[in-house]
Amino acid sequence: MTMESVSVIIPNYNGKKYLDDCIGSLKKQTYRDFCVIIVDNGSTDGSCEYIRNNYPEVKLIALQKNIGFAGAVNVGIKAAEGKYVFLLNNDTICDKEAISKLVETLSCDNKLFGVQAKMLQMKNTDIIDDAGDYYCALGWAFAPSKDKNSSAYSQKKYVTSACAGAALYRRDVFEKIGYFDEVHFCYLEDVDIGYRARLYGYKNACEPKSLVYHVGSGSSGSRHNTFKVELTASNNLYFIYKNMPFLQVIINIPFILAGIFVKHLFYAKKGLGMAHIRGLIKGIKKILDNPDKKVHFGGEKLLSSIKMQLELWKNCFLLLRWFVAFK
Repeated sequence: MTMESVSVIIPNYNGKKYLDDCIGSLKKQTYRDFCVIIVDNGSTDGSCEYIRNNYPEVKLIALQKNIGFAGAVNVGIKAAEGKYVFLLNNDTICDKEAISKLVETLSCDNKLFGVQAKMLQMKNTDIIDDAGDYYCALGWAFAPSKDKNSSAYSQKKYVTSACAGAALYRRDVFEKIGYFDEVHFCYLEDVDIGYRARLYGYKNACEPKSLVYHVGSGSSGSRHNTFKVELTASNNLYFIYKNMPFLQVIINIPFILAGIFVKHLFYAKKGLGMAHIRGLIKGIKKILDNPDKKVHFGGEKLLSSIKMQLELWKNCFLLLRWFVAFK
């Protein structure tokens, strides 16, 4: 027996209805050197029994409770033995060459930590769901590719972070930079790990030749809701605290405050203003409760933080161009 080079890790929470399509698409891959690990987050919809009865070849790790996306994928990564780990949302369908194109890209550059597929909307396959995530000085993570035509993104792009809904990572790098931060639970945990990898001198990219079709909000239910708004607001404050040296935080305070204000106006219009405020309060609590999570800056990471700051300012202009084009 030989160890597979890729471990596909699918976190699942009450996603039984998606499993046939997701696993079925993996069976059609041209790249065959992989195994599948499903980490079930305490589902109550019969997912575990369904997997055991219908997919005995899949390694199932059944957790007793929902520990979030970050916790579940960490369990999967630590159980994996492959050189690469492919994190995949359960509400996806992979094109037959999705894995092969990601492996091809990642294996050609040792400084690449993560490379994601071009994720397309399941209901409208010409429209992009995510083709790479960026982070800017306003304290915003954004995907300028979202809702654009697929043809607009046909070349490999370097990004701040790969979207973990369909991304291939080097497994050994997690030992160096740390795993997904479980304080995030879900949302921004992939931006956090990608940004952290950048501080260690690695790169992230999107490979548009790898295609994955995504339902979107398969577990949380919609693009904007109380659960999402609270978590993203709290996680974003926590993200800034842990990934930036103190001086960089001071430099960005005017931008960060402006970003918080604009987002609050946006959420208030949708009736989610109080959820946003609760999230900010929870973010402060996360910072106070987790002082040991802050990245220790010095040497390479300090130099990388300076380079990242220049990128954060540059990404503000990218965000502005995206907003103008969207409007």
